[in-house]
Amino acid sequence: MTESNELTLVADDVVVSMEYTLTVDGEIVDSSEEEGPIQFLQGYGNIIPGLEAHLGGLAVGESLQVTVAPKDGYGEFDSEQIVDVPLDEFPEEICVEPGVELEMRDEDGDLLYARILSVGKSRVKLDFNHPLAGKELTFDVTIVGLRHPTPEELEHGHVHGSEGHAH
Repeated sequence: MTESNELTLVADDVVVSMEYTLTVDGEIVDSSEEEGPIQFLQGYGNIIPGLEAHLGGLAVGESLQVTVAPKDGYGEFDSEQIVDVPLDEFPEEICVEPGVELEMRDEDGDLLYARILSVGKSRVKLDFNHPLAGKELTFDVTIVGLRHPTPEELEHGHVHGSEGHAH
């Protein structure tokens, strides 16, 4: 079966290849320059909602700048996500000092990320907010390719066989 319907515009159920630069507070914090374009399945929440919502209808080669409010990006900063943990709960091999980022699992086995804010005599203050929580995000994007997803990609709701992932 040949696919005669050539894709020309970003739409739901289309795999999009996109170059991007993310700027926060005037500084570039992420870019596709080194890794190459990301690939994602439009309409499935594979990328930040506030960006995905603006991409529909763009053609290959088109560029766009989108500013995303925290609520449509990584969420608002939540002071309840700052938690004091006893120092003796940390394994010896972990470097316990401010700025260190950690991965851990919650009771359900879900992966959590935390950043050490401060270290006291017996307690460590951890921040479980995403580092970009509460920040306004500015994306400069260029659509570089469109393709039909495989049936498996559609069923799973994300792109397979590439490093394309949500940022």
